[in-house]
Amino acid sequence: MGWKEVLYKEEIKKIVVIIIGALIFCLGVNLFIVPVGLYNGGVVGISQIIRTLIGNYISIPNNFDISGIINFLLNIPLLFIAYKSISKKFFVRTVVSIVFQTVFFSIIAIPVVPIIDDRLTACLIGGIITGTGIGITLKAGGSGGGIDILGVYFAKKYSEFSVGKLGMIINAIIYGGCAVLFELPTAIYSIIYTTFFGLIVDKIHYQNINTTAMIFTKENDIDKRIMSEIGRGVTLWHGYGAYTGEDTLILVTVISKYEIGQLRKIVNESDEKAFIIFNEGMNVVGNFEKRL
Repeated sequence: MGWKEVLYKEEIKKIVVIIIGALIFCLGVNLFIVPVGLYNGGVVGISQIIRTLIGNYISIPNNFDISGIINFLLNIPLLFIAYKSISKKFFVRTVVSIVFQTVFFSIIAIPVVPIIDDRLTACLIGGIITGTGIGITLKAGGSGGGIDILGVYFAKKYSEFSVGKLGMIINAIIYGGCAVLFELPTAIYSIIYTTFFGLIVDKIHYQNINTTAMIFTKENDIDKRIMSEIGRGVTLWHGYGAYTGEDTLILVTVISKYEIGQLRKIVNESDEKAFIIFNEGMNVVGNFEKRL
């Protein structure tokens, strides 16, 4: 099997994981968060607020959520940014996630009577489920759209930019709006839910943990595959084995923790006798690309 076929199969697997992540996220929102009158952060939260305001003037079935459609429309200009400024793979994966979120939000019926009527418990369970959905989506190299797209765009443009701070600012505006438009408890419980959600996403997805990998091999193609498939730079040294008396190549690269599995796969496929030393939690300053 050629490299193109392998890469194609890997991409299909990631797309399937992204779809599953979208399903889990939408199940958590429609079954546990919406029934108790709470709101997401980000563009989904903005969509939910618009849906509620529209519902004050237009009759919408209680078990049908149009926020998925609104979310899709709000993401169109952001998808244009992803296509023009980030990467085609990121764009395709994000489109898949948003499209399936739209479908799942529309077809997953919202319970007329909440499954869990205690708001705090709903925050906990809903946060775990939705955080798991977005977490595995991010781990597969996709995103839920919205703030994620802006985060990746500005992180690529400005090395000191913080995706987390952007999310905090936008969510502060959203929940401030909830407090004014609806009631203070709605805003407070929505913040609690978003906190649980964020904790679960961070447990699953490790985009902020940098890892240095030192690879010892005799094969010549590993550095090229790292640069083409992961998109990371590689420093190559020519070494000498003191015990074997043989020449060896020493490759050094800095990756995000969630890219470790991809790196191991490349190395194992190219040289089963190679070995890797990982050093996590490095503080990298300079030309290192932050990724979701």
